[in-house]
Amino acid sequence: MRGFFRPLLGRVARRRWIHLILGGALVMPYVLVGAVIVGPVSGSSDVFTSLPLQLASFAVGLPLAAITSLFPLTRPMSVAAVRALCGVDAGSLADGPARSRAAKGRTAAWFTLHLGLGGIVSGMSLSVPPFGAVLIALPVFAGLRDTRLGLPEVLGRPWGLALAPVAGAATLLALAGCAAGCGALLARWAPALLGPGLEDRLAAAEARAADLAVRNRLARELHDSVGHALSAVTLQASAARRLLDTDPEFVREALAAIEDTTRRTVGELDAVLGVLRDGDAPGTAPAPTLAADLDGLLRRTRADGPPITAEVDTDPWALPPVVSREAYRIVQEGLSNALKHAGGQVPVTVRIEAVDGHLEITVENPLGQGPSAAAARPGGGHGLRGVADRARLLGGAAHAGEADGAWRLWVRLPLKGPV
Repeated sequence: MRGFFRPLLGRVARRRWIHLILGGALVMPYVLVGAVIVGPVSGSSDVFTSLPLQLASFAVGLPLAAITSLFPLTRPMSVAAVRALCGVDAGSLADGPARSRAAKGRTAAWFTLHLGLGGIVSGMSLSVPPFGAVLIALPVFAGLRDTRLGLPEVLGRPWGLALAPVAGAATLLALAGCAAGCGALLARWAPALLGPGLEDRLAAAEARAADLAVRNRLARELHDSVGHALSAVTLQASAARRLLDTDPEFVREALAAIEDTTRRTVGELDAVLGVLRDGDAPGTAPAPTLAADLDGLLRRTRADGPPITAEVDTDPWALPPVVSREAYRIVQEGLSNALKHAGGQVPVTVRIEAVDGHLEITVENPLGQGPSAAAARPGGGHGLRGVADRARLLGGAAHAGEADGAWRLWVRLPLKGPV
């Protein structure tokens, strides 16, 4: 028995019934406007008491509803109501206003269908329950058999009285079935009429791509700034531990370098994390650039032990800001790789030059000294991929590998164009 009534009066059916009644409430202003039009046209003043004129007002009001559904808020409001009341998968519905003509047409069709079925079911919900209740109570209460109530004469006969409760119950079940059927119809058509079109899918894909680009950029910034700082601090602390008793002056310099490195890294980390916190403004620490901090980067890295030869054949202050910023991170990653994989005493050469409208960056160190790349920490290699990503986003190119008995990182960035 429960399985019979669940499709008619279960939780999903009741919520869909409420959704239909909401459509009936929304259609009422349009019906009133329709009555204002139908009354003078028909020449009758009984618009609100004549069923044919009421149906005519309803028919006139629905096209008006279709026109007003072109407002941008119609689809978001309809989608919210469907998600809350119709039991439709939220992922099958579109978000935001309709953008294209086709999407607006589907929204108008949905709005008209919802208000049309809602108006019918709402009218039935107001009139059928009292009528069914009267039929059910008719054999018990003689006063209900008054002919002035407009009941059929057959109900005054004995067999008619006996069948009246059955007819009343059947009427109520028919109402529930009609509401359940209309609710199921709306739920079935909702994904087709309110679902995402091609434009919505493209907009969602662009939003996901933009979000992924931001996430990847934050990951690169964290890897390059924090990874370089940890590599440098590890080497400085290791050297200071070895020379603690024999060279106190070197230990003091190493500790000062550690302090400077960590202070700068904390500022950069705060700037990156500020973007991740909802409602927080980004950190105030400026992004490092070649113009602002190349000398400091080289000085801090030399404090870790390796001799670094730097050849800068361009004016860093003349570089576009975005190129200067990305180039700084690329040089930083190249030095970090040299420290991690070649050892702390291997000479490193850094060359930065402008060639044919491009900025070329080369970071090179000899092979065969210090720990090999195979001994690198597990999960390594993200830095070189980050360098390639930075170069590609600016329209440049990057290559890393063995060349002439050395490990070489070579990057070429355009000074104009995508930047």
